[in-house]
Amino acid sequence: MSDDELEQIRNRKMRSMQSRGSDEQRQAQAEQNYENQKQAILAKILSPEARQRLNNLKMVKKDFADQIELQLIEMAQTGKLPILLSDVQLKSILIQLQSRKRETTIRRI
Repeated sequence: MSDDELEQIRNRKMRSMQSRGSDEQRQAQAEQNYENQKQAILAKILSPEARQRLNNLKMVKKDFADQIELQLIEMAQTGKLPILLSDVQLKSILIQLQSRKRETTIRRI
């Protein structure tokens, strides 16, 4: 291989690596924008105590908390939530959703 061919290969590899990096940056930026919008909506519909409860829940059960956030946002957008959801109201919603979860018991014979 000549030096020109090696240089062309290096240039192609460099361009492909740069394009992958920029795609990852765009994806990370889009995820950050989505998260910012979600937090802004939650700040409008939840009281500070309710947001704290949801953040505490997110530390323990991230997937469950993410589902709750999406359901709350959807309910707010359709008008099924009061303007500001209090901690007590959020607590009752969480209890209702927890009760839907099926209990698993193990019996030993």
